[in-house]
Amino acid sequence: MDSLKKIYCNCRRATFLIEKKQLDSIRFNEHLELSFHLACCPACRTYQKQSHLINRSLKDLIAGKIPNEPVLDEQFKEELQQKIIKQLDSE
Repeated sequence: MDSLKKIYCNCRRATFLIEKKQLDSIRFNEHLELSFHLACCPACRTYQKQSHLINRSLKDLIAGKIPNEPVLDEQFKEELQQKIIKQLDSE
């Protein structure tokens, strides 16, 4: 029972395995350890999703699939400017 508690309570180990899995493969026992932990820990499940999204975005950015400079639509800029002016006038 003590070893199960160690696996369940070790978020640091789980985040390490999440990152290791994204960079390389993990051993079968590490996969089981991570799966068990993720089944019981919503914080690490969220971390896994966010980490995957960040890594995918960085790979896309490096590959040139995402522009380096964010570009705002002209209509969006105009609407935002009008909202700011309206808010300033109401104060």
